[in-house]
Amino acid sequence: MLRRASLALVVPALMASSGYIHHERSAACCHEDHAAPSASASFGTLRGVSPMLEPRSGHSATLLPNGKVLIAGGMRRNQDFYSSAELYDPATGKFRETGSMAVATVGNAALLLKSGKVLVVGGWVRGSTTDLAEIYDPATGTFGDAGRMTMKRARPEVSLLTNGDVLITGGEDHDSPGGMATAELYLAAAGRFEAIAPMHYGRIAHTSTVLNDGRVLIVGGAGEKDGIIATAEVYDPSTRTFSVSGKLLTPRVKQCAGLLPDGRVLLAGGSNAFGWNGQLASAEIFDPKTGAFSAAASLSDARFKLPDEAAALPGGRLLFAGGSKTLEVFDPASGRFLAVNDQLPDARHYMSETRLADGSVLLAGGYPNNDQATGAAWVYRP
Repeated sequence: MLRRASLALVVPALMASSGYIHHERSAACCHEDHAAPSASASFGTLRGVSPMLEPRSGHSATLLPNGKVLIAGGMRRNQDFYSSAELYDPATGKFRETGSMAVATVGNAALLLKSGKVLVVGGWVRGSTTDLAEIYDPATGTFGDAGRMTMKRARPEVSLLTNGDVLITGGEDHDSPGGMATAELYLAAAGRFEAIAPMHYGRIAHTSTVLNDGRVLIVGGAGEKDGIIATAEVYDPSTRTFSVSGKLLTPRVKQCAGLLPDGRVLLAGGSNAFGWNGQLASAEIFDPKTGAFSAAASLSDARFKLPDEAAALPGGRLLFAGGSKTLEVFDPASGRFLAVNDQLPDARHYMSETRLADGSVLLAGGYPNNDQATGAAWVYRP
């Protein structure tokens, strides 16, 4: 049996700032106006696969070296979190049970280490947040203790650095309207965490993208004192410090980011301070050479609560899924978004998006316009 913890003691406001707790949308939902519609051409297909063993949203999804996908944690609904994990096997199109984590958590972050194991950190747990870290070993199918971060973090961002260490930024350590500025490293060789100089702004629900030169671009999110953050920062591994680098044309939170073939970074969607009533269709591109943002063509549909990273497709294209029924592919050759004819049955928020070894993409879980997660899963094929 899969283990799931029903957390009746979770404070109702606990996850409101980062959106894991649903807030009802008004009938007159005021999405951002956008002048540049998506191209009408279709690109790729979407097909359903066998559902997950449990309905989940806010879970982590990590591609393993053997081609399977590790799904860990998440929630069924508010106050009902999982410690269980499962594996998706592309060969069978089915999910199966694997080992469980030590605690039930949602908003945990996970990342594949160079060792082939998976580091899982943080999240909301039992009415609070956690500093707990665990490592999943695909060879044994079990989770093991990886120590504790230097502080508690729910929904931090994690990035694998070129030297094999892991950069961990932001998140929140308590129920608050925004995230922290603190950051730390997981030193993979030593198996321990170490605090580093903080970011310039507190952030949660931001994006963290490794650039071609090994630096890391930190964009957007919400701070406890500063609200929605417009200023971007770049982390330099050689100095272990963050520097301010440009301002977004539109401040945004809960957006999606992806690295383009030329080394620039595309950001799309998200929301402004109005949340459900402030969803964005706009997109913009960060150029590491100039440290500035420029406008890009808009999505056809405003959306937020997206996967943090857009899946990379053949030809340098990027897949944007979630927050809407419509899947859209950004084509760097034309600089436009191409709509996929096949649609999701509902707008899925906090679903996972994982590029598989054959170039297809697994989409799993999420919730529609309520807090009830789904176990449904789909595979997008370019």
